[in-house]
Amino acid sequence: MMENMDAFFTLHAGLPREGPGDTADIAWAAGVAGTGPEARICDAGSGPGGDVAALLQAAPKGQVTAIDAHAPFIDIARDRFRTDPRVTLIAGDMADLTGPFDFIWSAGAVYFLGIEPALTSWREILAPEGAVAFSEPCLFTDTPSEGAVAFWQGYEPLTDAEGIAAQVRSAGYETLATRRVPDSGWEKYFGPIEARISELRADADAALAAVLDEEEAEIAGWRAHKAETGYLLSVVRPT
Repeated sequence: MMENMDAFFTLHAGLPREGPGDTADIAWAAGVAGTGPEARICDAGSGPGGDVAALLQAAPKGQVTAIDAHAPFIDIARDRFRTDPRVTLIAGDMADLTGPFDFIWSAGAVYFLGIEPALTSWREILAPEGAVAFSEPCLFTDTPSEGAVAFWQGYEPLTDAEGIAAQVRSAGYETLATRRVPDSGWEKYFGPIEARISELRADADAALAAVLDEEEAEIAGWRAHKAETGYLLSVVRPT
């Protein structure tokens, strides 16, 4: 297992982002949330900081706190933003945040906690009128193919937009708006991975080759089934 994790991080080390996303998603979500120029923002599950610049654009006079459990990702983000006093970088658990925050952004990371546990935990650290924006695996059809479901590798909470909204309500929040993460956001994630696979393939040992194969299969799976499934971005606020 450790060998495979080492191989995984060999592939992902230095990538600009650790999940699908587009700067337009952040601008849209911040607009829906009413995020002001001096907002206090948390990037929960930030990876190497791929969304920090766009979050700073949403709140140019604000503060962004980026947190991720994988310390090497935070080290990469620190190299990017070490001279910007608006950015705080933390290697830690996004379930143990301290606020207050006006806006919490979590791109493809809420699934580590679950929607209800994450939103319940974050309620206490949201400022009045604060909001959360998160992207979550979602089925876009009532009759998904086996391939579309298999793409998420047995993710048990996999559901549709209404199923996500129901979990939001159970956590005591309301959904302000939703939209799908666009294809461009996925390609911005997968494109650099494909380039890295090409660089590593020739000299890959068995463990790394297995990880490269798995990543290529994931990319092919998304491209084959992107009309049926992807990430749904939800902007929510406590009721």
